[in-house]
Amino acid sequence: MIEAIDLVKVYGRQRALDGLSFRTGPGVTGLLGPNGAGKSTLIRTLATVLAADGGTLSILGRDPVADRLEIRRRLGYLPQEPGCHRGFTVFEFIDYVAILKELVDRRARHDEVRRVIGEVGLGEVSGKKIRKLSGGMRRRVGIAQALLGEPELVLLDEPTAGLDPEQRLRFRDLISRIGESRTVILSTHQTEDVAALCGRVVVLKRGRVEFEGTPEELRALAEGRTWLSGERAGVLSWRTGEGLFRNIGAAPDGARLVEPTIEDAYLLLLGEAAWEAAA
Repeated sequence: MIEAIDLVKVYGRQRALDGLSFRTGPGVTGLLGPNGAGKSTLIRTLATVLAADGGTLSILGRDPVADRLEIRRRLGYLPQEPGCHRGFTVFEFIDYVAILKELVDRRARHDEVRRVIGEVGLGEVSGKKIRKLSGGMRRRVGIAQALLGEPELVLLDEPTAGLDPEQRLRFRDLISRIGESRTVILSTHQTEDVAALCGRVVVLKRGRVEFEGTPEELRALAEGRTWLSGERAGVLSWRTGEGLFRNIGAAPDGARLVEPTIEDAYLLLLGEAAWEAAA
C-alpha cells in the first residue's frame, strides 16, 4: 500500500524528514515519536498535502505527484488540527465533505453521512452546531469525515486526543474493524493505543525511522533493562505510586527486574529526547 524510500522534507534549515524509509500494507500501523520527530509531516506527505523534497514514494501503487487526485479519491485523512466550520451542524459539515469527495447522488450520500455519524456515536447530536460540541465530540466529527466512502487508506493524526476512556474504547473497536480489510496509519503519543490496535509500529526520531516492527518486538527491546529500586538508578527513572523508582537502562547485578511495557521500550529507544517529550 505504501512504500517510502529515503524521503526528505525540508523547512528552511530544518529537515523534518531526513532520509526516512518504511513500507506498510493492510492492517493498522502506529507512528510513535516525540514532538518534532516528523510524524505529522509524514502523515501530511502521505495524504498528498505536502510534496517530498527528495526520495521516492508510492501510495496505493501510484505516484503522489502524477496521480494525486486518484490517490485522494481512495484515502481518508484526519489532520492533527481538523478545520470544522463551527456554524455547520454535524450532518451539514460531513455532508459538505462528502460533496468534496465526489459523492454526488444525494440519497446515497446522505445514507453514507448517516452511516459514518453512527459509526462514531454522534447520531444523537447530528443536528447540533459544531461550535456547541465538546472537544472530544469535535474530534469524532473529524474521524467520521475521514471514514466517508470506506477509503482503502485511512490516515489519522493524533485521533484520540481529547477522547475520554469510553470514547477511546469505541474508537479502538472501530479502527480495529477497519484495519481488518484496509490500511490505517495512526500517528499517536499514546503507547497504549499502539499496544491495543497496531500490528506494526514505526518509531521516528529526528525525521528518521529508529525502529520498525511489531509492538511485541518493540517491547522486547526493554527486556532485562527495566527494574524497580528504592532510588533513581537508570538512564530514565520515575517514582511510582508505591514509592519505588521504575528505572530503564542497563540494570545492575541483582536488580529487581520487572516486565517491560511498550512505553518502557519506547523511552529507552529514544533516550533523553523521549523523556523530555513525556515530561
